Amino acid sequence: MPNTKKQIEKILDELRPSLMMHGGDVDLVSFEKGIVTLKVKGTCVGCPMVEMTFDEGVGEILKNKIPDIKEVRYE
Repeated sequence: MPNTKKQIEKILDELRPSLMMHGGDVDLVSFEKGIVTLKVKGTCVGCPMVEMTFDEGVGEILKNKIPDIKEVRYE
């Protein structure tokens, strides 16, 4: 599982510049039992597009690249 966390961080690092261009960011909070929890930061908090950006963007990318991930949650 520590290896999976490293994979998640690597992918988030690749996605971060795009999020930051729009004033947002994301941090890994935890990965347990196939569930990734991410902390949404910056202008992403409260943005009406956050659900699409993260569920259809970040979440799908993580699930497609790391088969151990079953669900992605945001706080």
